[in-house]
Amino acid sequence: MEPSVASLVRLLESYRGRDKVVRSVCFGSQLLGGLLTRRDGEASSLRLGKRLLLFSAQLSHCRTVMRLFDDLSMLAYCHGYGLGGGEEDGAVRCVSLLANMADQLFYPCEHMAWAADARLIEGKSDRWWLLSTALWATSLLLGILRSLRVLLLLKKELRRCERGGAGSSRAQLHSQMRRELLSILSSMADLANAVHWMPPGFLWAGRFPNWLVGLMGSISSLIGLMSAGDSDETASP
Repeated sequence: MEPSVASLVRLLESYRGRDKVVRSVCFGSQLLGGLLTRRDGEASSLRLGKRLLLFSAQLSHCRTVMRLFDDLSMLAYCHGYGLGGGEEDGAVRCVSLLANMADQLFYPCEHMAWAADARLIEGKSDRWWLLSTALWATSLLLGILRSLRVLLLLKKELRRCERGGAGSSRAQLHSQMRRELLSILSSMADLANAVHWMPPGFLWAGRFPNWLVGLMGSISSLIGLMSAGDSDETASP
């Protein structure tokens, strides 16, 4: 078996890895479907675009159902992090704690929205979807702030290493800085979509065409695939 195929198989055998692949296919289908439906082309292209958008919606629904089982994983992560005693910087610790709270609250809110849509409970799902999206956006914003703070600390450490001439430490710091920059890019792409899914009238809410939502999600998903080895990550919307 080819190494690339074997790597994909290993990725699909884990829940987090499979979720990353499904997320990538979901937003990739939305990107391609959106492009096909916005073009004044043949009727066959339009039909294919609509089918890709339907396929993307089904994959999104699938991921929502699978996230019904993520609460305990998130709780275990929050419990392991605790009050952030392992963090040396107070700002990083505070932002991380707030992000963990937002992430933990996100799941039950999304579950309630899903249950209302499935008519398992009475009531409308709109407020629950709004609350879950707001919590997700809050977590993303806090994650960006955390990464920016970490980058600042890493730059200070890099300057000290350059004065000391520690080559191996510089290489490690540069690698950590690249990871934080990718994390910021991923979170900004997701945050753009999160704002789009807020009620109309809030910033650019509701103004993204399907292809742009797919593009933002694809950027975030591809970055997620690059870091597929991070076992502590929870499934993102």
